[in-house]
Amino acid sequence: MFSKIVFLKFLLLVFVAFITLPTLSQNYKKEKVPLAVLLDKISNEHKIFFTYNANLLANKFVQEESFVNLSLKESISLLEKITPFLFDDLGNSYYVIYKKKESNKRKIHARGNTVFKKDIVVDSAFLNKKITVKGIVLSSENIPLSGATLQEEKTLVGTTTNADGTFEFEVLSNNSIIVSFIGHNSRILQLYPNKFHTIILASGQDLDEVQVVGSRNKNRVASDTPVAIDFIDIEKTATKSSQVEVNQFLQYAIPSFNATKQSGADGADHIDPATIRGLGPDQTLVLINGKRRHQASLINLYGTRGRGNSGTDLNAIPISAIKRIELLRDGASAQYGSDAIAGVLNIVLKDNDNSLDVKSTFGFYNADPNRFFPKRTDGFTTKLGLNYGTKISKNGFFNFSAEAISLENTTRPATEAREKYGQAEVKGVSFFLNSEIPIYKSTKLYFNGGVNYKNTEAFAFTRKPQSERNVLEIYPTGFNPLITSKIIDNSFSVGLLTTYKDWSVDLNNTFGRNNFHYFIKNTLNATLVENSPTEFDAGGHQLIQNTTSVDFSKYFNEKTYGFNVALGLEHRLDKYKIFSGEEASYAAYDVNDNLVNSDTSLEDYKTFNGKIRPGGSQGFPGYSPENELDKSRSNFSFYLDTEVDFSKKFMIGSAVRYEYYSDFGSTLNFKFASRYKISDKFNLRGSYSTGFRAPSLAQIYYNLTFTNFIGSKPSESFLVPNNSPIARRFNIEKLKEEKAKNFSLGFATKFNKSFNATFDAYYVAVKDRIILSGNFDASDLGLGIENVQFFANGVSTKTTGIDVVLNWYKNFENSKLSLDFSGNINHMIITDINNKELDEETFFGKREQQYLLASAPNNKFSLGVNYQYKKLKTALNFTRFSSVILIDWQISQDLANFNNSEAERLDASIDIYQPKLTTDLHFSYQFNKLINLQIGANNLFNIYPTKQESFTDSGGLWDATQMGTNGSFYYTKLNIKL
Repeated sequence: MFSKIVFLKFLLLVFVAFITLPTLSQNYKKEKVPLAVLLDKISNEHKIFFTYNANLLANKFVQEESFVNLSLKESISLLEKITPFLFDDLGNSYYVIYKKKESNKRKIHARGNTVFKKDIVVDSAFLNKKITVKGIVLSSENIPLSGATLQEEKTLVGTTTNADGTFEFEVLSNNSIIVSFIGHNSRILQLYPNKFHTIILASGQDLDEVQVVGSRNKNRVASDTPVAIDFIDIEKTATKSSQVEVNQFLQYAIPSFNATKQSGADGADHIDPATIRGLGPDQTLVLINGKRRHQASLINLYGTRGRGNSGTDLNAIPISAIKRIELLRDGASAQYGSDAIAGVLNIVLKDNDNSLDVKSTFGFYNADPNRFFPKRTDGFTTKLGLNYGTKISKNGFFNFSAEAISLENTTRPATEAREKYGQAEVKGVSFFLNSEIPIYKSTKLYFNGGVNYKNTEAFAFTRKPQSERNVLEIYPTGFNPLITSKIIDNSFSVGLLTTYKDWSVDLNNTFGRNNFHYFIKNTLNATLVENSPTEFDAGGHQLIQNTTSVDFSKYFNEKTYGFNVALGLEHRLDKYKIFSGEEASYAAYDVNDNLVNSDTSLEDYKTFNGKIRPGGSQGFPGYSPENELDKSRSNFSFYLDTEVDFSKKFMIGSAVRYEYYSDFGSTLNFKFASRYKISDKFNLRGSYSTGFRAPSLAQIYYNLTFTNFIGSKPSESFLVPNNSPIARRFNIEKLKEEKAKNFSLGFATKFNKSFNATFDAYYVAVKDRIILSGNFDASDLGLGIENVQFFANGVSTKTTGIDVVLNWYKNFENSKLSLDFSGNINHMIITDINNKELDEETFFGKREQQYLLASAPNNKFSLGVNYQYKKLKTALNFTRFSSVILIDWQISQDLANFNNSEAERLDASIDIYQPKLTTDLHFSYQFNKLINLQIGANNLFNIYPTKQESFTDSGGLWDATQMGTNGSFYYTKLNIKL
């Protein structure tokens, strides 16, 4: 394997050398700079401004030395001689740049007006189709842009904005207007009569501030929102990251986001659970381009983050398809509906329309936890991603992404109960598309969606040779079952966006499906003894969700204030299914090879050394026809969302949402939020809201008979569906919605262009959180099982914390230095356990409580030091993970082993994971416009969590905490952009 790495690196070195030789040879030629760079220098030197279409100067280079010591007039004259452009002096130090071939259409400009030359013939039909449009052009900081240029794309008729940023001029009724201002991104849009247009231009450093999530006001920008929003630009952040999946990418990009690869947790090994602010994986709503994304059909059952919850499989979305990720760190159920208790994660897909990007990644892990330099390697990772964008008609686009990924198993030291411990193997392929097509004036059709296929493989706990769970004729030395799966995740969203009487109207339908199918290998059914197969189809589960919505919004601009109104209707249909596997995957057979049932006598059971052999496939028993179900429900909702700008400084937002579910009833939630601009550089913000999360269909109906390892001792358990009479016998009530109250207070400040900071404190109280209970004795039920578990509205929690983000950068002549610091301080407590007459320790004992609290680490801090010198970028990132406390399986052992002392047993079972600091180092070199090479290491110093004894829930020497248990990861990326 090591020789394979050396060979691949050699090939990569040869390839890079081949590409860079022509580039190096060009260094002997005279230095040329982009024309846009030269114009910036002339602008700064002579205190003037150039305005132009952002695409006009693409791929235009000039020799800078020709302009040394020239006057402004000489510089303009030379530019017109050596470039295909004309430079039109508008006065007031403004110059507009045109192509020379359009010189016959040039106009003589006056401030705020356009005067045609006399030699231009104007068609009378042309004049009859003209309309008057007016509005204002603002920066992303809501500062009026004086001197911004507005031009018709066809005729070049145009104007510049007044000192207060306003404009008014005549254009064709069927127009496309180019709005541009130096240092800002140009926009092309259609303007209409009898409407005051508010146009916001984002500067190169402010592009990531244009926001979607958290506000339906299209004039609102991120720096002015009343709640905290994180923006992760994938293209920029990828140069400082080695991650190949979305969950792990966000783990290091957002301190309050936690996702660690699981091991020994059945389905959670295959779909990573993730949390925000320590709340459940299903308490964060995920959107794609602002539309609800479906969850996975998997429900987490074992000692894992999000136990008893179902989350969204973020790793089913290829990074190659993502433009940016927006995280609203605030409760938003009143705006977006169920699941938005912790916040909203909005994934914005790429919309570029003239490029082809190819990205490849190759990496591997240091397989030795005790060595800095790897002697052994494993977990080989390869990924190939492609993104292609092309135009459709004039203002439409079609963007397509494809990605193939291969993550091999890692193997780390394990305990006596488990010989194979490490992350699951994943082989996957994804296809995603995103498109907009103009169909009539202000109406466009949009659609997006894709499919993700994963084939995964994870190790289960070891079956010892001298055990009733093993057959010596098949596995003389015991065996390690493999839980494999085939997961298909697909979605499609289509909508129509139009304008009616100045109202923006969005009609949409989004469909999503997650299908999880288990296949158990390297296993057996012990009741079939030597005749047992070693592979089984174990069945699986499926979730389908279809959401239909219509949304209306309009901004009203009054003389002294403005306000935005948004309202909408939504209908959602959820369907949940469990399908059975083959008979031998779930059945037990007696001595006559007949199916065991309630009439089977005890002496007919197959035994080994006096112990009854369990049925079903070892590692994961299959779903039987008794487990099968096909359930559905629908819900209808209505919302009203308003924002009022009383002045440039003060705004208030409010929202109310009503939802009715066909199975558990209705809920009404509201939200208030406000922002006050103490100064142009300092915003104070806060919010209060109520929220909810409806119980999932899986939590209501899921059921399974399975092998549960309590310590190293296996036992047969039955997870009872919540609607079962057995649950009522244990006084477990019908599931109801989780209720939440959210409060936040913070501020955002931008001291100058180089430094900004945000601080946000939060309080989240969740009542009736749904949990998976402990194991109750069911031996007297006559069901042939030892224990039962169920889902219940079991606990209430309170979470308080603070998020901090600081960013600073400094530009030098040939280099740039930036510092990024972010942190999350979090504290969760359990305020109530709703066990009623049931034993609290069994219902939700200390061990389960600690797993819930551990999903909310006390803190996580990240510091990034980024330096760029010409074409070379370096990134040094430090991440500090706080301590984590878990309680292992010793808590269930006999008290006699601990001198009959419960305190001594509890003390022995506590596993403390000390705080840890990891270091990541990345280098990126831009050889030319097409090729970028990146190399680096994640967790450079091979840091692991604190080693524990042999009683961990995972069966390894660590549970899945902090930075995970894979150690150092070394990688190289090759990016080609055409």
